Amino acid sequence: MKNSRLSSLAILISIFFFWGFVAASNGILIPLFKEIFTLSQFKSQLVDLAFYVAYFLGSAIYFFITISYEDPIQRIGYKKSLIIGLLVSAIGAIGFIPAANMHSYPMLLSCMFIIGLGFTIQQIVANPYVIALGSPSTGSHRLNLAGGINSFGTTIGPVLLSLALFGQISSSYTPVADISNVKIPSIILCGMFLLCATILAFSSLPAITEQEKPERKPEALKYPQLTLGMLAIFFYVGVEVTIQSNLGALLKLPEIKGITASQISPYISLYWGSLMIGRWRGSLTIFNLSKKVRVFFMTIVPLVAFVVICGINYLRNSNISDYTFYLPYLVLAIIAFFISQEKPARTLILFSCIAGALMILGLLTKGNIALFSFISGGLYCSVMWPCIFSLAIAGLGKYTTQGSSLLIMMILGGAIIPPIQGLIVDNYGAHISYIVPVFCFAYLAFYGWKVRSVFKAQGMDADAIVLE
Repeated sequence: MKNSRLSSLAILISIFFFWGFVAASNGILIPLFKEIFTLSQFKSQLVDLAFYVAYFLGSAIYFFITISYEDPIQRIGYKKSLIIGLLVSAIGAIGFIPAANMHSYPMLLSCMFIIGLGFTIQQIVANPYVIALGSPSTGSHRLNLAGGINSFGTTIGPVLLSLALFGQISSSYTPVADISNVKIPSIILCGMFLLCATILAFSSLPAITEQEKPERKPEALKYPQLTLGMLAIFFYVGVEVTIQSNLGALLKLPEIKGITASQISPYISLYWGSLMIGRWRGSLTIFNLSKKVRVFFMTIVPLVAFVVICGINYLRNSNISDYTFYLPYLVLAIIAFFISQEKPARTLILFSCIAGALMILGLLTKGNIALFSFISGGLYCSVMWPCIFSLAIAGLGKYTTQGSSLLIMMILGGAIIPPIQGLIVDNYGAHISYIVPVFCFAYLAFYGWKVRSVFKAQGMDADAIVLE
């Protein structure tokens, strides 16, 4: 990859960091808002609904504008579109200050919606842009690299937000819930968005254009790999979000941990760090390594990433002795990475089946086995996004941008599935509520299996996808 494209990729993946930082921080905000506003688990999950429903509405609006008039991103340009998305998110971030002053939960939800709306614009542009910055056959690997940066944001997000909200670096204390504590994080986040927009404004991103002019008809929907992939994105984002969003309620159970909201961040951090582990490992394929060196790094990098997670939480005086129970899950994931051979359909089937089985194990057990079985879902979700995205838009040609917007629209799963699990928590208990991820992983395994026959009928090989 040329230096200019490497610098462009570096700029783009910095934006992925913001997505992870904010999304993971929801896991800290949910129990905080639940305590401050005296909410049910379902109502506290409206944080996720407000954030992720913005993806659906924003993408839907973009899609219908595209088929009714013209593609606004193609007209404005990728660079300007990214800047606009960052500015919209900055407005949402700074809105936390008046919302906190008014002690208004609806206003806080509105701010989450605006941030998510800005992320929608960024997502529609950034994902196909990252794929286009290099050889099509390695597009999913660049998404893994970007996802690794995204997951670093998800790993440190809960830790830094917990520090900002509760005012201490230690997790062994009981904070006084105060909504005014969200003001400083919101100012910092707004400043980060503005800084990134400024850097983009003075950068030189290469022009990425389609070989054929996109048509206004929703022809992308005629491709079954896309329509089935839309549901896959729905369930993937839903399960990735719902596992961590309901961890606060799970961790309060005496048979699991029996801890308070101020003590959950090490486990939220470990969950999102698990996604970082897989994505760091998956990003290695972008480098031109010899077979022996590659095998070495693909074994050692997940362990290094785990050490990084331990180090981050150790520095804040968190009790990470429980993390040793997670090592068998990590070893199992490393073995699964090698078996999958980086083939998207095979990876999706294998990882979904293992994750579903571990969710069932968590349902049937208690204590650390149950807790870490659920948390390990992050390891298996870690590489699913690029697999689904690559499979879903393969063969779409001039409908690729249209297909991308439809896939981003289905991030709606992060808005719908967590509140559904929240309802189960309120009515039947937090432990049994983790039956929801089992059904999500079941569909993802089905998609990985079904897409093979879809591509075969189209004369394509699911294990050798070339993005057009």
